[in-house]
Amino acid sequence: MMDDYDKIKLHVLSKLVRKRMWQHKHTSIHNLPKGMPDHLRDNKLIKRVISELIKDKWLLSKPTFYGLELSLNIDKKKEIEEYIENNLV
Repeated sequence: MMDDYDKIKLHVLSKLVRKRMWQHKHTSIHNLPKGMPDHLRDNKLIKRVISELIKDKWLLSKPTFYGLELSLNIDKKKEIEEYIENNLV
């Protein structure tokens, strides 16, 4: 059984893969929790998951004057797709 941390991580990664947000195509950090069940919308936990993904270099961050933009790292594509494939129920 997956805990909330892993569910949020899977949601964020699969959403970005589904929308093809690789490398220079990015989206606002505020769009990532959209579509997530209400019980998983814990802002502190979501920020922690995103910080870990940035630290692991699975996500690339682009600071802008209107907020943080995120995209998937194309160099980690195989790892990201394997993680999603192995954890989808």
